[in-house]
Amino acid sequence: MVARTIKNDRNTPRPGEVSMANHGVLFLDELPEFKKHVLEVLRQPLEDGRVSISRSLMSLTYPSRFMLVAAMNPCPCGYLGDPLHPCSCTPVMVQRYRSRISGPLLDRIDIHIEVPAVKYRDLADRSEGESSRAIGSRVERAREVQRDRFRGSKVHSNAQMTPRFIKKFCEPDAAGSRMLELVTDRLGLSARSYSRILKVARTIADLDGSDAVREQHVSEAIQYRSLDRKVSS
Repeated sequence: MVARTIKNDRNTPRPGEVSMANHGVLFLDELPEFKKHVLEVLRQPLEDGRVSISRSLMSLTYPSRFMLVAAMNPCPCGYLGDPLHPCSCTPVMVQRYRSRISGPLLDRIDIHIEVPAVKYRDLADRSEGESSRAIGSRVERAREVQRDRFRGSKVHSNAQMTPRFIKKFCEPDAAGSRMLELVTDRLGLSARSYSRILKVARTIADLDGSDAVREQHVSEAIQYRSLDRKVSS
């Protein structure tokens, strides 16, 4: 995943999937089915946006600033929490399955959400929702706000904010701060999870057209950390 080696020159590593996905999307389906050491290798590129590979005769660094999208079942059988199908997994089996994704790796994933089965009435619903054009326009406005916010720096989006920018642009209002303090203490969130909640809240506020990060933005960002809540419960 990190590097490929050409048969005729085993000492020269070539870019792997994470570098091939640079400025794009890397999708990993059935995330827990990957070998754990392979998943742990993702921690450096997710944090630094680059991959460093050392060989006996050389050391190379490849760019790897990508958006990671991953999918996994709630349990080995896939039916945990399903109202129509009984789950056949024991608590130990569920815990073992989820533990394949380490806490440090989860910390580096901004959003974890559950996607329940779609009900028939929703599949058969013919009413029109918000168009892709409208959604795209809202996203582009938020991106333009971010470009203006970070103009003159090496940062281009909220996801790339350093601690200095987080402190400057992501300070929530009083109610949002109280909520974040309560949740952080209750769930025992890491400093990295705390920072990522603030980044996501800042992005939600941008999409909402708000200059300030308010309580509802923090609340929504916290709801996107479902695996943190499950690990702590």
